[in-house]
Amino acid sequence: MAAHVSVSHSWLVLFLCLFLMAAGLSCAEGRTRRSAVHRHLKRINKPALKTIQSLDGDMIDCIPISHQPAFDHPFLRNHTIQMRPTFHPDSLFELKEKEEEKEKEKPMLQHWHVNGRCPEGSVPIRRTREEDVLRAASVRRYGRKRRSAAAAPDPLSMSLSTDMEMGSGGASGHQHAIAYVQGDKYYGARATINVWQPRIEQSSEFSLSQIWILGGSFGQDLNSIEAGWQVSPDLYGDNNTRLFTYWTSDAYQATGCYNLLCSGFIQINNNIAMGASIYPISNYGGSQYDISILVWKDPKEGNWWMQFGQDYVLGYWPSFLFSYLADSASMIEWGGEVVNSEPNGSHTSTQMGSGQFPEEGFGKSSYFRNIQVVDESNNLRAPKGVGTFTEQSNCYDVQSGSNGDWGTYFYYGGPGKNPNCP
Repeated sequence: MAAHVSVSHSWLVLFLCLFLMAAGLSCAEGRTRRSAVHRHLKRINKPALKTIQSLDGDMIDCIPISHQPAFDHPFLRNHTIQMRPTFHPDSLFELKEKEEEKEKEKPMLQHWHVNGRCPEGSVPIRRTREEDVLRAASVRRYGRKRRSAAAAPDPLSMSLSTDMEMGSGGASGHQHAIAYVQGDKYYGARATINVWQPRIEQSSEFSLSQIWILGGSFGQDLNSIEAGWQVSPDLYGDNNTRLFTYWTSDAYQATGCYNLLCSGFIQINNNIAMGASIYPISNYGGSQYDISILVWKDPKEGNWWMQFGQDYVLGYWPSFLFSYLADSASMIEWGGEVVNSEPNGSHTSTQMGSGQFPEEGFGKSSYFRNIQVVDESNNLRAPKGVGTFTEQSNCYDVQSGSNGDWGTYFYYGGPGKNPNCP
């Protein structure tokens, strides 16, 4: 029996070595990396009160609220958790909309809800697996955006260089179709975002739709809080549409991460898991579904809060995480982003939004509606002077408008590679 176990173990070691060599690593390098992966998993996967198996294969761990990864941050060791914001932004338009949406709102759920919920006093955290970390460029960079291209668009400076850099073909890096405001102090933003499952061409690419809360320049000092939905095979290992957040205080260099994959965001809600799949998803020419996201700065405590839907205040980013955003935001952006990793001027066929251009309209093209900003008086209001921007309108485009039902809105997205976007 012992001999059998030894032989089986030897074959396993040989298999792992061959796998690692194919990936360009020696067996020794592979063992070192796996050891680093296991140490990292031990740090971020906290002991759970309860574990729930999701229908999509995720494991959701219910972690005591005071044991979540946020409290690994040295500045949060003695932090008193703020269990609710001291002030919530509101407006007459918002109150009217809440009542109307309560009547017609279709429930937006996460797959793990089918098999249970987390108890009070805990927060749901998607368990990180070994294969998740191994897909990353390095253990240290796991859960962070790649630094090869700025992930937050700067419409003014980019529009000046678009023609020179893009040419008639595609462009590698991040591409966007957004609406934005700037030139004032902003204390938050809100949007109702149409939810789809865009097709991703390569596993290293992603497609997302989100709100950006931005401060600082678009150099090395950019502060950003981001929230929305995304499809990212590299991060999650599948093509599911997932709720996500991101933050950085140094232009994606060394600070911040997705969801709860590092210390920073403090979650207080036990119903919604960051990074977990959401459903139902909109269908082309069929039923449409959307999610509502609000991010705002508590005027008393200074923390940046996030709300999902009408009922779920999820938690907050402590103000000390940021430099510029410790005061206010200088730009708000809403819209879509994709990664194009095709070389030599070619373009990916990764879709943005529904994969359809804005002119397709409701039921076919993806939209943001009721986009709003939070002003210095903590009131939600319609944004003034909304601009739009996209690097290549023949690949992904954006068209804005306003009316009584949807307030300020826009349709956006596209298929990527097509006869006009080679």
